Amino acid sequence: MKTLHVGIASFTEMKERTLNIARGKLKPSTKEPKIWFTSAESFARVLSDKNRALLEMIAESEPQSLTELAELTNRKKSNLSRTLKTMEAYGLVSIKRTNEGKVIPHVPYENISLVLSVGGAA
Repeated sequence: MKTLHVGIASFTEMKERTLNIARGKLKPSTKEPKIWFTSAESFARVLSDKNRALLEMIAESEPQSLTELAELTNRKKSNLSRTLKTMEAYGLVSIKRTNEGKVIPHVPYENISLVLSVGGAA
């Protein structure tokens, strides 16, 4: 089962972490987040109930175009396109663009795991 690990950290914390990785002071494990959000609010916006339902629909139905996904979800293509671009930026979906101009969304994970430090050692 493939799981995407996401985390929440401030910009300053993410910058420090990235610098420590670059300096060789920190070696992230495979269970550590690959995707970071700067707040719980931004995480909640991207993975709202409606967007989680969209991910589930894509994973289950494997639509072969944005038009097909719009029909399945009863959502406008323009809104879906915007949402999918955001999700793609966070690595939640992958988008294949065909030579014919079709946009084919794919969910590459079965699970999303949130790693949230509450202080002290994480």
